[in-house]
Amino acid sequence: MGEVVGAGLLAHVPTIVLPEHIRRELNHGEDSTLVSGLHQLRREVFETLDYDTVVVLDSHWATTVEFVVTAQDRRAGLFTSEELPRGMCRRPYDFPGDPELAHLIAAQATAHSTWITAIDDHHLPIFYATTNLWEFLGRGLPDKRWISIGVCQTADGEDSYRLGRALGDAIAASDRKVLLVASGAMSHTFWPLRQLRDHEAAGPEHIFSPEALAADLERIAWFKAGDHARVIETMPDFLRFKPEARFMHYQMMIGALGESACTAPARQYGEYENSVGTGQVHLWFDRPEDGFPAPARTPRDPEFVRQTS
Repeated sequence: MGEVVGAGLLAHVPTIVLPEHIRRELNHGEDSTLVSGLHQLRREVFETLDYDTVVVLDSHWATTVEFVVTAQDRRAGLFTSEELPRGMCRRPYDFPGDPELAHLIAAQATAHSTWITAIDDHHLPIFYATTNLWEFLGRGLPDKRWISIGVCQTADGEDSYRLGRALGDAIAASDRKVLLVASGAMSHTFWPLRQLRDHEAAGPEHIFSPEALAADLERIAWFKAGDHARVIETMPDFLRFKPEARFMHYQMMIGALGESACTAPARQYGEYENSVGTGQVHLWFDRPEDGFPAPARTPRDPEFVRQTS
């Protein structure tokens, strides 16, 4: 029987893969603590825990008619970002996939009244929400498998929880020890182009609004207290501050970890930082001594039955 042995809400912000001298130029001579935080996370977690597969819940990969999970035996190539090609250009990546787990995840779709497809096409694009974190946490660990699941742009929060429940059940049905990575930001409003270069430093005073800053810090405190129930309950309030991908990367992760029943507290790596208006943080949730709660059951959905009959 498989299990989740750790999970994280991690920032993939492009700044982390810039050369150090450029990072310091942008930040008044100081380096980003998001970089040192990832190095520490690798030493303390990714190089020490016993795990087989990392599942990245990728907030940059937006599908439309279903959730998609990567099912290639291996992914390798050079990544250039269509969004920021000057800063992320021809960056190599090379890691094994986990087709068996991918197909187990897809097989749980009907049980959770959702749509999930495993895709093994080697020409499927990859996104820096996956590759940036792999560079820090996976490079040089060749026996660790990495797969990604995209957010679905036509989905809502309930759909994201259903994906997470399906993911949790698939892991339990496997023989895998898995790390979950919800790759994405918290509040996510960029400064307009003509103002943006005045707000490239990491200090929280550069977050887009005082209200967005307060909302992020409030939720970070709840995460550290293990109060996922409160984060879930207040999600409509948080959506006012436009969290990245409507915070689906977190919703998918917590769906696999029991949702409101999960009380795992967060450990923070590095500081909470700004990135041109957006809120960035690394939070890690260790496996509780008795394991994460089992995923909730998805109620039978008559609308899903009608659409698939």
